[in-house]
Amino acid sequence: MDKQRVMELVKEENVRFIRLQFTDLFGTIKNVEIPVSQLPKALDNKMMFDGSSIEGFVRIEESDMYLCPDLDTFVIFPWTSEKGKVARLICDIAHPDGTPFEGDPRANLKRVLIEMEELGFTHFNLGPEPEFFLFKLDVNGNPTLELSDSGGYFDLAPTDLGENCRRDIVLELEEMGFEVEASHHEVAPGQHEIDFKYQSALKACDDIQTFKLVVKTIARKHGLLATFMPKPLFGINGSGMHCNLSLFKGEANAFYDPDGPMEMSDTARHFLAGILKHAPGFTAITNPTVNSYKRLVPGYEAPCYVAWSCRNRSPLIRIPASRGLSTRVEVRSVDPSANPYLAMAVLLSAGLDGVKNQLKAPEPIDQNIYDMSRKERSENGIIDLPSTLAHALELLKEDEVIIKGLGDHLFEHFVESKEIEWDMFRIQIHPWEREQYLTQY
Repeated sequence: MDKQRVMELVKEENVRFIRLQFTDLFGTIKNVEIPVSQLPKALDNKMMFDGSSIEGFVRIEESDMYLCPDLDTFVIFPWTSEKGKVARLICDIAHPDGTPFEGDPRANLKRVLIEMEELGFTHFNLGPEPEFFLFKLDVNGNPTLELSDSGGYFDLAPTDLGENCRRDIVLELEEMGFEVEASHHEVAPGQHEIDFKYQSALKACDDIQTFKLVVKTIARKHGLLATFMPKPLFGINGSGMHCNLSLFKGEANAFYDPDGPMEMSDTARHFLAGILKHAPGFTAITNPTVNSYKRLVPGYEAPCYVAWSCRNRSPLIRIPASRGLSTRVEVRSVDPSANPYLAMAVLLSAGLDGVKNQLKAPEPIDQNIYDMSRKERSENGIIDLPSTLAHALELLKEDEVIIKGLGDHLFEHFVESKEIEWDMFRIQIHPWEREQYLTQY
């Protein structure tokens, strides 16, 4: 895609407005909408905004920032009016002198990808599996806690009342260029999953952000709220975003070795070892909210323990059965509240540390870890993931590899903001406390 082609498409498709999108520290999509008359200015990277107004960006005395559109991200939103369509371009953030802004999560992922290339790899691929819940809206359009259905894993209509919504989401995604591989009802009532084909990590992260926007937009048209909150209800499964990761050298999957144990290469095992080593440190990034840790508990198919297996789904990492180009490491702890650019930066940094230092992976754990006693887990070298956001932040601050993967700016602003979030939660009085203690004491 180049400037001329973007201008041609805008004219051919009667696009009237352009959304210049970027992602803040917490993974929230931000955008500036401009009329098409301003598009040439935007394509010349001359659109300025106030960075001091964005969470985690800069102070007011250094607020001028420029939006630099990535032309390959141009897409027209299918649901917009024929009288004047809306298109979008995802942007990187630059300082006035044109240098990348170190607080831009997307630019930071690009930086880590360059480090990967310096080690001889050409691609870091990501296949995400984002899950979400659908809740009904009331007559005023406000969200309720009433789920869209009472279905379970792989159920069909009429039990799965979200099926029509999910189908419309898939159709919109396909019209926007997504290659959707599967969509289905998940384990919990009202819970759904849509999987799309793996891409290079940067493109996949862009797709995750677009996916969230499409899901929320189409759900609203069906009178539903779509939420990527990790654990909206007690007693049922939470929503994860399993991340299938692989490194390539050209057209060859560097994780595949037909002659290796389990047909996995040494690179795959080193990468896997790096993920395991740094899991306590990166969990604050991959599970960044207070609520994230309500999902990471035994009994609900979410991993709580740092281990790996080819068959077992209770550890942090699973190696799916497919081999050849599909050989991959599936990290199961990540949840969809994570900023995808930050999550991929720290996962790649952790894996590359394993490759660079040729870390040795422990033996796989093929029994159900949920059924093991604490003593059995200790004997097998299995440690727990952090149990709260506060604990995860402390472990993040001790992991130099993960800090380097974030860069000082993102690390410092993330920790500062999340410590405030934890304190706000910690000092609140919650309904459970009143139920337990109000009449007892």
